Amino acid sequence: MKSKIVLFLTIVFTFLLQCTVMDFISIGSITPNLILILCVSMGLMRGRKSGLWVGFFSGLFIDMFYGSVFGFYALIYMYVGFISGYAHRIYYDNDIKIPMILVAGGDLLYNLAVYGLQFLLRGRLGLETYIYRIIIPEVFYTVFLTFFVYRAFYYINHHFMSVTKKESESIWVLK
Repeated sequence: MKSKIVLFLTIVFTFLLQCTVMDFISIGSITPNLILILCVSMGLMRGRKSGLWVGFFSGLFIDMFYGSVFGFYALIYMYVGFISGYAHRIYYDNDIKIPMILVAGGDLLYNLAVYGLQFLLRGRLGLETYIYRIIIPEVFYTVFLTFFVYRAFYYINHHFMSVTKKESESIWVLK
């Protein structure tokens, strides 16, 4: 129960940081996606199920306050958290390279989904402009921020949440 409360408070705090502080450190109207870093981090450290729920509730907060279609961001973040949870049993969570690669892939997937479902369906076909002016700078900025923020999420996960691994979750146990 303590882990769920800490995880919920982490989601709320990350959402508040994304909405307030990240606007002040934006470069050319490009802001890093802190919520995506949280979804990937929790998926990598805690597994697919936790990544899915963190992504769902994080996206739900964005949908409630900023979204035009309810459930759109919840669905995208839920998929990103779930997909990053596949690396939970394969890689160690204290290595920084894997989260940076997963964040880059997740941010690319997130931005392409936003482009495809919000701009392309309206008839705006400037994919090259969207890639060069929004997607690539945001991916680099988010990956750069991952280097610093992932360590904070790692500390929160290992010091304030219960880290119990079942024997069936080990990669060395044959099924």
